[in-house]
Amino acid sequence: MTEADQPAEVLRHYLRAAREALLWKLEGLGERQLRLPRTPTGTSFLGTVLHCANVEIGYFGPTFGRTWPEPDHPAVIPLDTYDTDPQADWVVPAQIPATELVAFYGRVGAFVDDALTELPLDTPGRVPWWPAEGAQTTLHSIAVHVMSDLHRHAGQLDILREQLDGAAGLRPAVTNVPDGVDWPSYVARLTAIAEQFPA
Repeated sequence: MTEADQPAEVLRHYLRAAREALLWKLEGLGERQLRLPRTPTGTSFLGTVLHCANVEIGYFGPTFGRTWPEPDHPAVIPLDTYDTDPQADWVVPAQIPATELVAFYGRVGAFVDDALTELPLDTPGRVPWWPAEGAQTTLHSIAVHVMSDLHRHAGQLDILREQLDGAAGLRPAVTNVPDGVDWPSYVARLTAIAEQFPA
């Protein structure tokens, strides 16, 4: 039986790939670089990982009646916190070192993998923070929903990292960036085309 014959394994694979991409973008950066906001809305490398960790805990925990085993960990943002601070899961407290958040996120990944191993994909769930009329869902739908969210955030970190120090690529083993390209000339070519249009 191939992976394509096992939908839950396909979902696990692409969720893991998204986590690996996110964490790869942190490699080689210090605490300050990881925490500094990089956009006008405050996006940071470490904040993105904290957000994704809490997204996965919420969607693969309470949605399916599963309990996250470390509820008192400082990286866990209680649901009622968002009532007063909707950005709470993007702010990494100074007392949580990057290495601990990365390890924590590894445990979150295992928690998600367990859900996809132990539960059938048609397991019904209810997302507590969605409007009541649309809160009913299935494990399969949530896995796809979360996967798309994680990959979106991985793409954001791709751009932040390239702007920071020029590092680019899809994942460690396959960067997906062609060799031998004269990037300044390529950028100049794109700029010349764009400048043919009014500002």
